[in-house]
Amino acid sequence: MSSIVADRYQLLAPVGKGATGVVWRAHDQLLERDVALKEIALPPGPDASHRRRKVVREARMAARLSHRGIVTVHNLVEEPERLWIVMEFLEALTLHDTVVQAGPLPVELVAKLGRRLLEALRHAHDGGVVHRDIKPANIMLTGDRVVLADFGFAAFEGAATTSMRGTPAFIAPEALQGRGGTREADMWSFGATLYMAVEGRTPFRTVNSIAALIEALREPPRAPRRAGALEPLLRGLLRKDPMSRLGSEQAYQMLVNLRRHSAA
Repeated sequence: MSSIVADRYQLLAPVGKGATGVVWRAHDQLLERDVALKEIALPPGPDASHRRRKVVREARMAARLSHRGIVTVHNLVEEPERLWIVMEFLEALTLHDTVVQAGPLPVELVAKLGRRLLEALRHAHDGGVVHRDIKPANIMLTGDRVVLADFGFAAFEGAATTSMRGTPAFIAPEALQGRGGTREADMWSFGATLYMAVEGRTPFRTVNSIAALIEALREPPRAPRRAGALEPLLRGLLRKDPMSRLGSEQAYQMLVNLRRHSAA
């Protein structure tokens, strides 16, 4: 593989691996700036065209969303055996890495992160896009920005999405029944992400297998121990019935009210 992509992007070093590809730090020699390149290898045979269509769809969905809380897509490069999504490069830690290194985060900080993340998620939903893989590893923290990344599993709202996608510990229980591609499912994942941030653990004991989804479907979440004023929000987001789950407007208002009470 050449270290120069499209006669323009010089690959510098791999910086991570997402659910759908390897992410590289690269230098845009034309505009003289660093960018992130997500490399997606195409499988051999007839599956390549299907995979190509999915990658193009991912790039288009992310590119249509313009918000400081969503990673910016600059370009899409197509090659015979792979594709490259060109995105802004962020010097950032993920929320997952932050919790691993620092432990459970303070309630006030998690509420602040939650407000900014929810603003980005509401923008995506207003644009007709459901993310389907919200989790701490897909939340980038840099400066005063909270950035939602990796739209590899995203779908247009209302599209047929019977296949299960995402990370078991953060997937809504209805996804086990093939009903995961909705705003309500994203709100469950948002709640599980905030739970992890403030508690330092996932809402359920099982983390990385199908057993996590079965537990989420049958058992109540573990009672929060550190959430404090965030507990009613977490309980409302982690309701098993998607129709009774808190929506984005309700959740956002609760976060705003929590900030007002903290400032009082």
